Amino acid sequence: MKTVPALGAATQDQTLVLSPSGSWTVVHAATLERLIHLVSPGVQRTQKLKIDMVDVRELDTLGAWLLEKILRGASDFGHPATLVGVASRYEGLIEDIRQVNRRTPASRPIQNPVARRLETIGRSAFGAAEDISVFLQMLGALGAASLGVLRRPRSLRLKSLVYHLYQVGWQAIPIMALVTFLIGAIIAQQGIFHFRKFGAESYVVDLVGILVLREIGVLIVAIMVAGRSGSAYTAELGSMKMREEIDALSTMGLDPVEVLILPRIIALILALPILAFIGSMAALYGGGLVAWFYGGMSPAIYLARLHEAVSVTHFEVGIIKAPFMALVIGIVASSEGLRVKGSAESLGKQTTISVVKSIFLVIVLDGAFAVFFASIGM
Repeated sequence: MKTVPALGAATQDQTLVLSPSGSWTVVHAATLERLIHLVSPGVQRTQKLKIDMVDVRELDTLGAWLLEKILRGASDFGHPATLVGVASRYEGLIEDIRQVNRRTPASRPIQNPVARRLETIGRSAFGAAEDISVFLQMLGALGAASLGVLRRPRSLRLKSLVYHLYQVGWQAIPIMALVTFLIGAIIAQQGIFHFRKFGAESYVVDLVGILVLREIGVLIVAIMVAGRSGSAYTAELGSMKMREEIDALSTMGLDPVEVLILPRIIALILALPILAFIGSMAALYGGGLVAWFYGGMSPAIYLARLHEAVSVTHFEVGIIKAPFMALVIGIVASSEGLRVKGSAESLGKQTTISVVKSIFLVIVLDGAFAVFFASIGM
Protein backbone atom coordinates (compact mmCIF):
# COMPACT_ATOMS: atom_id res chain seq x y z
CA MET A 1 0.00 0.00 0.00
CA LYS A 2 1.35 3.36 -1.02
CA THR A 3 2.19 5.73 1.86
CA VAL A 4 2.46 9.50 1.76
CA PRO A 5 6.11 10.55 1.36
CA ALA A 6 7.85 12.64 3.98
CA LEU A 7 11.30 14.13 4.44
CA GLY A 8 12.58 14.72 7.92
CA ALA A 9 15.56 17.00 8.62
CA ALA A 10 17.76 17.10 11.72
CA THR A 11 21.21 18.49 12.53
CA GLN A 12 23.80 16.35 14.32
CA ASP A 13 27.33 17.65 14.88
CA GLN A 14 27.20 20.10 11.93
CA THR A 15 25.76 17.31 9.78
CA LEU A 16 22.37 17.67 8.18
CA VAL A 17 20.59 14.33 8.33
CA LEU A 18 17.69 13.91 5.92
CA SER A 19 15.31 11.02 6.57
CA PRO A 20 13.04 10.30 3.59
CA SER A 21 10.15 7.99 4.32
CA GLY A 22 7.07 6.59 2.68
CA SER A 23 6.52 6.21 -1.04
CA TRP A 24 9.03 8.10 -3.20
CA THR A 25 7.39 7.41 -6.55
CA VAL A 26 6.07 9.37 -9.49
CA VAL A 27 2.54 9.19 -8.05
CA HIS A 28 3.61 11.74 -5.44
CA ALA A 29 5.73 13.86 -7.78
CA ALA A 30 4.23 17.21 -6.71
CA THR A 31 4.67 16.41 -3.01
CA LEU A 32 8.25 15.26 -3.53
CA GLU A 33 9.18 18.40 -5.44
CA ARG A 34 7.78 20.50 -2.59
CA LEU A 35 9.76 18.54 0.01
CA ILE A 36 12.98 18.96 -1.95
CA HIS A 37 12.34 22.69 -2.25
CA LEU A 38 11.87 23.02 1.52
CA VAL A 39 15.21 21.39 2.43
CA SER A 40 17.29 23.06 -0.31
CA PRO A 41 18.34 26.07 1.85
CA GLY A 42 19.53 23.75 4.62
CA VAL A 43 21.54 21.67 2.13
CA GLN A 44 23.32 24.81 0.95
CA ARG A 45 24.24 25.93 4.51
CA THR A 46 25.27 22.61 6.07
CA GLN A 47 28.87 21.41 6.39
CA LYS A 48 28.02 17.74 5.82
CA LEU A 49 25.01 15.90 4.44
CA LYS A 50 23.72 12.42 5.15
CA ILE A 51 20.57 10.85 3.70
CA ASP A 52 19.18 7.88 5.64
CA MET A 53 16.84 5.80 3.45
CA VAL A 54 15.94 3.17 6.03
CA ASP A 55 12.27 4.28 6.18
CA VAL A 56 11.71 4.46 2.38
CA ARG A 57 8.99 1.94 1.53
CA GLU A 58 8.74 2.44 -2.25
CA LEU A 59 11.20 3.96 -4.71
CA ASP A 60 11.18 4.46 -8.47
CA THR A 61 13.36 6.37 -10.94
CA LEU A 62 11.84 9.76 -10.07
CA GLY A 63 12.40 9.32 -6.35
CA ALA A 64 15.94 8.05 -6.82
CA TRP A 65 16.77 10.99 -9.08
CA LEU A 66 15.41 13.52 -6.58
CA LEU A 67 17.59 12.07 -3.83
CA GLU A 68 20.58 12.05 -6.19
CA LYS A 69 19.79 15.68 -7.02
CA ILE A 70 20.10 16.56 -3.31
CA LEU A 71 23.44 14.78 -3.09
CA ARG A 72 24.82 16.52 -6.15
CA GLY A 73 23.59 19.88 -4.87
CA ALA A 74 25.59 19.43 -1.69
CA SER A 75 28.65 18.30 -3.64
CA ASP A 76 28.42 21.39 -5.87
CA PHE A 77 28.80 23.53 -2.70
CA GLY A 78 31.82 21.49 -1.61
CA HIS A 79 30.01 19.63 1.21
CA PRO A 80 30.60 15.87 1.75
CA ALA A 81 27.39 13.92 1.10
CA THR A 82 26.62 10.28 1.83
CA LEU A 83 23.69 7.96 1.31
CA VAL A 84 23.00 5.23 3.91
CA GLY A 85 20.30 2.72 4.73
CA VAL A 86 19.62 1.75 1.13
CA ALA A 87 17.57 -1.45 0.87
CA SER A 88 19.18 -4.18 -1.21
CA ARG A 89 16.36 -4.14 -3.76
CA TYR A 90 17.04 -0.45 -4.53
CA GLU A 91 20.85 -0.61 -4.75
CA GLY A 92 20.90 -1.26 -8.50
CA LEU A 93 18.52 1.62 -9.21
CA ILE A 94 20.50 4.00 -7.00
CA GLU A 95 23.75 3.01 -8.73
CA ASP A 96 22.27 3.49 -12.21
CA ILE A 97 20.95 6.94 -11.29
CA ARG A 98 24.32 7.85 -9.79
CA GLN A 99 26.00 7.28 -13.17
CA VAL A 100 23.59 9.48 -15.13
CA ASN A 101 25.16 12.64 -16.63
CA ARG A 102 28.47 11.98 -14.93
CA ARG A 103 30.56 12.28 -18.06
CA THR A 104 32.07 15.69 -18.57
CA PRO A 105 31.96 16.81 -22.21
CA ALA A 106 35.30 16.59 -23.92
CA SER A 107 36.79 20.00 -24.44
CA ARG A 108 37.24 20.89 -28.07
CA PRO A 109 40.80 21.85 -28.90
CA ILE A 110 41.32 25.46 -29.81
CA GLN A 111 41.98 25.57 -33.51
CA ASN A 112 44.08 28.11 -35.30
CA PRO A 113 41.77 30.58 -37.15
CA VAL A 114 43.87 30.33 -40.30
CA ALA A 115 43.77 26.53 -40.20
CA ARG A 116 40.01 26.62 -39.60
CA ARG A 117 39.53 28.92 -42.58
CA LEU A 118 41.67 26.72 -44.78
CA GLU A 119 39.68 23.68 -43.65
CA THR A 120 36.44 25.45 -44.56
CA ILE A 121 37.81 26.34 -47.99
CA GLY A 122 38.97 22.76 -48.52
CA ARG A 123 35.61 21.30 -47.54
CA SER A 124 33.85 23.76 -49.83
CA ALA A 125 36.16 22.78 -52.69
CA PHE A 126 35.46 19.09 -52.14
CA GLY A 127 31.74 19.83 -51.95
CA ALA A 128 31.86 21.80 -55.21
CA ALA A 129 33.79 18.99 -56.89
CA GLU A 130 31.19 16.48 -55.71
CA ASP A 131 28.35 18.67 -57.02
CA ILE A 132 30.05 18.95 -60.41
CA SER A 133 30.58 15.19 -60.47
CA VAL A 134 26.90 14.53 -59.67
CA PHE A 135 25.82 17.04 -62.34
CA LEU A 136 28.01 15.42 -64.99
CA GLN A 137 26.85 11.94 -64.01
CA MET A 138 23.23 12.98 -64.39
CA LEU A 139 24.03 14.67 -67.70
CA GLY A 140 25.70 11.49 -68.95
CA ALA A 141 22.83 9.28 -67.76
CA LEU A 142 20.37 11.65 -69.43
CA GLY A 143 22.37 11.50 -72.67
CA ALA A 144 22.41 7.69 -72.59
CA ALA A 145 18.65 7.60 -71.96
CA SER A 146 18.09 10.03 -74.84
CA LEU A 147 20.09 7.81 -77.21
CA GLY A 148 18.02 4.84 -76.08
CA VAL A 149 14.82 6.73 -76.86
CA LEU A 150 16.16 7.72 -80.29
CA ARG A 151 16.87 4.06 -81.05
CA ARG A 152 13.48 2.98 -79.67
CA PRO A 153 11.05 5.91 -80.02
CA ARG A 154 8.23 3.87 -78.52
CA SER A 155 10.12 3.67 -75.22
CA LEU A 156 9.46 7.38 -74.62
CA ARG A 157 6.69 7.82 -72.02
CA LEU A 158 4.54 10.12 -74.16
CA LYS A 159 1.70 10.22 -71.65
CA SER A 160 4.10 11.22 -68.88
CA LEU A 161 5.68 13.84 -71.15
CA VAL A 162 2.31 15.41 -71.98
CA TYR A 163 1.30 15.40 -68.30
CA HIS A 164 4.48 17.15 -67.19
CA LEU A 165 4.28 19.58 -70.10
CA TYR A 166 0.80 20.48 -68.88
CA GLN A 167 2.05 20.90 -65.32
CA VAL A 168 5.18 22.87 -66.16
CA GLY A 169 3.89 24.83 -69.12
CA TRP A 170 0.18 25.37 -69.30
CA GLN A 171 -0.51 25.76 -65.60
CA ALA A 172 2.44 28.15 -65.20
CA ILE A 173 1.27 30.62 -67.86
CA PRO A 174 -0.93 32.83 -65.58
CA ILE A 175 1.69 33.44 -62.89
CA MET A 176 4.50 33.89 -65.44
CA ALA A 177 2.46 36.39 -67.45
CA LEU A 178 1.44 38.32 -64.34
CA VAL A 179 4.95 38.59 -62.89
CA THR A 180 6.62 39.55 -66.19
CA PHE A 181 3.82 42.04 -66.88
CA LEU A 182 4.58 43.73 -63.57
CA ILE A 183 8.33 43.62 -64.21
CA GLY A 184 7.89 45.30 -67.59
CA ALA A 185 5.62 47.92 -66.07
CA ILE A 186 8.12 48.68 -63.28
CA ILE A 187 11.04 48.98 -65.72
CA ALA A 188 9.02 51.37 -67.90
CA GLN A 189 7.88 53.50 -64.95
CA GLN A 190 11.38 53.85 -63.58
CA GLY A 191 12.79 54.56 -67.02
CA ILE A 192 10.24 57.30 -67.73
CA PHE A 193 10.75 58.79 -64.28
CA HIS A 194 14.51 59.17 -64.77
CA PHE A 195 14.63 59.84 -68.55
CA ARG A 196 12.11 62.63 -68.11
CA LYS A 197 14.80 64.70 -66.40
CA PHE A 198 16.72 64.74 -69.70
CA GLY A 199 13.68 64.98 -72.00
CA ALA A 200 14.33 61.48 -73.35
CA GLU A 201 11.14 59.62 -72.41
CA SER A 202 11.03 57.93 -75.80
CA TYR A 203 14.19 55.97 -75.01
CA VAL A 204 12.28 54.01 -72.40
CA VAL A 205 10.98 51.89 -75.28
CA ASP A 206 14.55 50.92 -76.18
CA LEU A 207 15.21 50.12 -72.52
CA VAL A 208 12.14 47.93 -72.10
CA GLY A 209 12.37 46.22 -75.47
CA ILE A 210 16.04 45.28 -75.45
CA LEU A 211 16.25 44.47 -71.75
CA VAL A 212 13.13 42.31 -71.77
CA LEU A 213 13.82 40.41 -74.97
CA ARG A 214 17.52 39.78 -74.34
CA GLU A 215 17.79 39.33 -70.58
CA ILE A 216 14.99 39.98 -68.15
CA GLY A 217 12.19 38.05 -69.85
CA VAL A 218 13.91 34.68 -70.04
CA LEU A 219 15.84 35.17 -66.79
CA ILE A 220 12.77 35.95 -64.67
CA VAL A 221 10.85 33.07 -66.21
CA ALA A 222 13.75 30.65 -65.66
CA ILE A 223 14.10 31.70 -62.02
CA MET A 224 10.39 31.22 -61.43
CA VAL A 225 10.44 27.83 -63.16
CA ALA A 226 13.36 26.81 -60.94
CA GLY A 227 11.38 27.76 -57.84
CA ARG A 228 8.07 26.34 -59.04
CA SER A 229 8.83 23.26 -61.16
CA GLY A 230 12.41 22.50 -60.08
CA SER A 231 11.40 22.25 -56.44
CA ALA A 232 8.43 20.07 -57.41
CA TYR A 233 10.70 17.69 -59.36
CA THR A 234 13.07 17.40 -56.40
CA ALA A 235 10.24 16.77 -53.95
CA GLU A 236 8.58 14.18 -56.20
CA LEU A 237 11.76 12.22 -56.89
CA GLY A 238 12.85 12.55 -53.27
CA SER A 239 9.55 11.11 -52.07
CA MET A 240 9.93 8.21 -54.49
CA LYS A 241 13.46 7.65 -53.21
CA MET A 242 12.23 7.62 -49.60
CA ARG A 243 9.52 5.07 -50.44
CA GLU A 244 12.07 2.97 -52.40
CA GLU A 245 10.01 3.26 -55.58
CA ILE A 246 13.12 4.10 -57.60
CA ASP A 247 14.87 0.98 -56.28
CA ALA A 248 11.79 -1.01 -57.25
CA LEU A 249 12.04 0.29 -60.83
CA SER A 250 15.69 -0.78 -61.00
CA THR A 251 14.75 -4.21 -59.62
CA MET A 252 12.12 -4.56 -62.37
CA GLY A 253 14.80 -3.88 -64.98
CA LEU A 254 13.64 -0.35 -65.84
CA ASP A 255 15.92 2.65 -66.08
CA PRO A 256 14.72 5.32 -63.58
CA VAL A 257 16.35 8.06 -65.65
CA GLU A 258 14.43 7.01 -68.75
CA VAL A 259 11.15 6.44 -66.92
CA LEU A 260 11.10 9.34 -64.44
CA ILE A 261 13.64 12.00 -65.35
CA LEU A 262 13.76 12.15 -69.16
CA PRO A 263 10.05 13.06 -69.62
CA ARG A 264 10.35 15.77 -66.98
CA ILE A 265 13.42 17.38 -68.53
CA ILE A 266 12.02 17.19 -72.08
CA ALA A 267 8.86 18.89 -70.78
CA LEU A 268 11.00 21.64 -69.23
CA ILE A 269 13.00 22.12 -72.43
CA LEU A 270 9.79 22.44 -74.45
CA ALA A 271 7.92 24.62 -71.98
CA LEU A 272 10.55 27.18 -70.97
CA PRO A 273 11.00 28.81 -74.42
CA ILE A 274 7.20 29.10 -74.73
CA LEU A 275 6.93 30.60 -71.26
CA ALA A 276 9.83 32.95 -72.01
CA PHE A 277 8.07 34.15 -75.17
CA ILE A 278 4.77 34.69 -73.35
CA GLY A 279 6.58 36.41 -70.48
CA SER A 280 8.44 38.73 -72.84
CA MET A 281 5.23 39.70 -74.61
CA ALA A 282 3.52 40.32 -71.25
CA ALA A 283 6.45 42.50 -70.12
CA LEU A 284 6.33 44.53 -73.32
CA TYR A 285 2.58 44.93 -72.90
CA GLY A 286 3.03 46.08 -69.30
CA GLY A 287 5.69 48.55 -70.40
CA GLY A 288 3.39 49.85 -73.13
CA LEU A 289 0.51 50.45 -70.72
CA VAL A 290 2.76 52.38 -68.32
CA ALA A 291 4.22 54.39 -71.20
CA TRP A 292 0.65 55.25 -72.27
CA PHE A 293 -0.90 56.14 -68.91
CA TYR A 294 2.19 57.37 -67.04
CA GLY A 295 4.36 58.71 -69.84
CA GLY A 296 1.69 60.00 -72.21
CA MET A 297 3.01 57.90 -75.13
CA SER A 298 0.27 56.59 -77.40
CA PRO A 299 0.23 52.86 -78.29
CA ALA A 300 0.93 53.65 -81.95
CA ILE A 301 4.08 55.62 -81.08
CA TYR A 302 5.14 52.91 -78.60
CA LEU A 303 4.82 50.16 -81.22
CA ALA A 304 6.58 52.23 -83.88
CA ARG A 305 9.44 53.03 -81.54
CA LEU A 306 9.60 49.39 -80.43
CA HIS A 307 9.85 48.29 -84.06
CA GLU A 308 12.83 50.61 -84.56
CA ALA A 309 14.55 49.73 -81.27
CA VAL A 310 14.48 45.95 -81.31
CA SER A 311 15.27 43.36 -83.93
CA VAL A 312 14.85 39.64 -84.40
CA THR A 313 18.39 39.19 -83.10
CA HIS A 314 17.38 40.44 -79.67
CA PHE A 315 14.51 37.97 -79.60
CA GLU A 316 16.78 35.13 -80.75
CA VAL A 317 19.33 35.89 -78.03
CA GLY A 318 16.67 35.49 -75.35
CA ILE A 319 15.00 32.39 -76.78
CA ILE A 320 18.28 30.53 -77.44
CA LYS A 321 19.09 30.68 -73.72
CA ALA A 322 15.81 29.11 -72.64
CA PRO A 323 16.42 25.41 -73.53
CA PHE A 324 19.87 25.46 -71.89
CA MET A 325 18.46 27.01 -68.73
CA ALA A 326 15.70 24.40 -68.72
CA LEU A 327 18.28 21.62 -69.06
CA VAL A 328 20.30 22.97 -66.13
CA ILE A 329 17.20 23.32 -63.96
CA GLY A 330 16.03 19.81 -64.79
CA ILE A 331 19.40 18.17 -64.15
CA VAL A 332 19.93 19.95 -60.83
CA ALA A 333 16.38 19.23 -59.65
CA SER A 334 16.58 15.55 -60.61
CA SER A 335 20.04 14.93 -59.17
CA GLU A 336 19.13 16.59 -55.87
CA GLY A 337 15.94 14.54 -55.70
CA LEU A 338 17.94 11.33 -56.05
CA ARG A 339 20.25 12.44 -53.20
CA VAL A 340 17.41 12.53 -50.68
CA LYS A 341 17.91 10.21 -47.71
CA GLY A 342 15.18 8.53 -45.67
CA SER A 343 13.92 11.49 -43.62
CA ALA A 344 11.59 14.43 -44.14
CA GLU A 345 14.41 16.75 -43.05
CA SER A 346 16.57 15.47 -45.90
CA LEU A 347 13.74 16.02 -48.36
CA GLY A 348 13.29 19.64 -47.29
CA LYS A 349 17.03 20.25 -47.29
CA GLN A 350 17.59 18.87 -50.80
CA THR A 351 14.58 20.76 -52.15
CA THR A 352 16.01 24.02 -50.80
CA ILE A 353 19.46 23.19 -52.18
CA SER A 354 17.91 22.37 -55.55
CA VAL A 355 16.20 25.76 -55.84
CA VAL A 356 19.28 27.69 -54.71
CA LYS A 357 21.63 25.83 -57.07
CA SER A 358 19.23 26.13 -60.00
CA ILE A 359 18.82 29.89 -59.59
CA PHE A 360 22.56 30.35 -59.14
CA LEU A 361 23.41 28.31 -62.24
CA VAL A 362 20.72 30.04 -64.30
CA ILE A 363 22.21 33.44 -63.47
CA VAL A 364 25.74 32.21 -64.19
CA LEU A 365 24.59 30.70 -67.48
CA ASP A 366 22.86 33.96 -68.43
CA GLY A 367 26.10 35.86 -67.78
CA ALA A 368 28.09 33.35 -69.84
CA PHE A 369 25.65 33.71 -72.73
CA ALA A 370 25.81 37.51 -72.46
CA VAL A 371 29.60 37.39 -72.86
CA PHE A 372 29.34 34.87 -75.69
CA PHE A 373 26.77 36.80 -77.70
CA ALA A 374 28.69 40.06 -77.18
CA SER A 375 31.84 38.40 -78.48
CA ILE A 376 30.14 37.22 -81.70
CA GLY A 377 28.35 40.53 -82.22
CA MET A 378 24.77 39.48 -81.44
